[in-house]
Amino acid sequence: MRLGLALGYWGRGPNPGHLELARTAEEFGYASVWTAEAWGSDAFTPLTWIAAHTSRIRLGTAVAQMAARTPTATAMHALTLDHLSGGRMMLGLGLSGPQVVEGWYGRPFPASPLTATREYVDVIRQVLRREAPVALDGRFHAHPYAGADGTGLGKPLRSITHPLRPDLPVLLGAEGPKNVAQTTRIADGWLPLYWSPTRPDVYEASLAGLREGFLVAPMVRAQVCDDVAEGLLPVKAMLGFYIGGMGHAARNFHADLMARMGYGEAARRVQELFLAGRRDEAVLAVPDAFADEISLIGPRQRIAERLELWRKGPVTDLLVTSPDPDTLRVLADLNA
Repeated sequence: MRLGLALGYWGRGPNPGHLELARTAEEFGYASVWTAEAWGSDAFTPLTWIAAHTSRIRLGTAVAQMAARTPTATAMHALTLDHLSGGRMMLGLGLSGPQVVEGWYGRPFPASPLTATREYVDVIRQVLRREAPVALDGRFHAHPYAGADGTGLGKPLRSITHPLRPDLPVLLGAEGPKNVAQTTRIADGWLPLYWSPTRPDVYEASLAGLREGFLVAPMVRAQVCDDVAEGLLPVKAMLGFYIGGMGHAARNFHADLMARMGYGEAARRVQELFLAGRRDEAVLAVPDAFADEISLIGPRQRIAERLELWRKGPVTDLLVTSPDPDTLRVLADLNA
């Protein structure tokens, strides 16, 4: 099991410690570093900056949002950064949800998310293979564009730039069972949002028959500390925001996933409190047990014991979220 560093997206402004943290992770032998985007900073620009200041660590987006760019624009970002970094790029994609897609990106959320995702990946694969001009008779990502409001003058085009690697890895951030199952068929890897090594049954059916080399790369908040309850607070804050604020009350994929993991009643309570403006209460309503089972929090020996659980399953890459270099070092030592 390899280790990666998950930096996430910026808050109010750039995090001045991210570059040094990435360089530290490379020094400790971490295999990859990952950036994200929501409705603020983008995923590719910080990754390019990190690429210019590192030499070996692989570079991933976890995740770049599909609604933010056409699939060809995303492929252009990926192949450009792959060239500039000497073949270190990994492209992680996510569909997001209706609230973000329609509220921030000003686009309709696809009526068939599975089809939209499949077409998006298809176009990217065509760009990267560069075997022929990109052409797809698609419902959401037709190339050339064939809508009634078009000119009819579009023609299939092939990338001017030759991609460095036609097999640049494409990973998907999928949550629903059907989406996860499709990911195992059309992508090179999967980026789970929440992963509990004690609940293999949650994804067992969707992950049946994984092919050799398929990546399973969940994110995990890690912190070496004496007080487990205090260490879990950042995890609970993240969960409160995602479950309560990253989606509509009637359609929230993160809350649905929490329910499938056995915490349905708690998920509904977190949503109610968050949407009522009682955010501090929403965070406290996240069960410690749920935050704990998807994290690596506590003294070194406790983390060592729990890390063994992660190794026993299908996880190939553990993407660690931690601002603490000492914690990164401990995990590197334990995983050696």
